[in-house]
Amino acid sequence: MAFPKFEIKKSSNGKFYFNLRSKGNGEIIATSEMYNLKQSCKNGIEAVKRDASVAQVEDLT
Repeated sequence: MAFPKFEIKKSSNGKFYFNLRSKGNGEIIATSEMYNLKQSCKNGIEAVKRDASVAQVEDLT
């Protein structure tokens, strides 16, 4: 069984970002903002891990 995963990537402008891939088909389900530092990118991943499980859905349509 596959697991969801965060991938840290470096863009062509030298900034860092992450993608979150689904466990089922491996598709990208979220992409972060750009970060100047890799550690800031890692902190962003930790924030998603911590906060997503309690986040509410706000439908603005």
